[in-house]
Amino acid sequence: MHSTPVPESSDLPPRLDSALTALTQMTGPTVSFVVDPDPESVTHARHFALSRLGEWNVAALADDVGLVVSELVTNALRHSGRVTGGRPGDDVHREGVYDDPADPLGSAPSAIRLRLVYRAPWLLCGIIDASGAAPRRKEPDYIAETGRGLHLVESFSVRWGWRALPHGKVVWALFRSP
Repeated sequence: MHSTPVPESSDLPPRLDSALTALTQMTGPTVSFVVDPDPESVTHARHFALSRLGEWNVAALADDVGLVVSELVTNALRHSGRVTGGRPGDDVHREGVYDDPADPLGSAPSAIRLRLVYRAPWLLCGIIDASGAAPRRKEPDYIAETGRGLHLVESFSVRWGWRALPHGKVVWALFRSP
């Protein structure tokens, strides 16, 4: 199955560009969740996102945001860094994601993070990871068990994309509350 890199986000509208900057730099009304290198963390990240939606009174977005968070966290766990251990095919033990020494604040600098910023009526969701590699969208194979994640992200969000960061990238999705 052939896949092609998704072009990096550029020429974004000013409000979306500033929201994406706020999301990556943790300024303004941004919340963050560190994703552990464990498949169960997909569920924990989804629950974190859904609880924030409830606090912000935008629970109408729960199904779409929950699905997109699950897909983006799963992709980050599978593709950011190099497999270092575990069972064959276990893609959550990756070099360059959790093996960094802790920073003075006690968190691994290259850990995967889920971040959300809400400025009514817009919700911006981002997954930050240590890999600089562009997301790759595969042609849909409806028989395969994997490979449809970015198509789902595109289908359930208003817009999505990615941006390179000094130590990795952010893959983001934008939602509009009703």
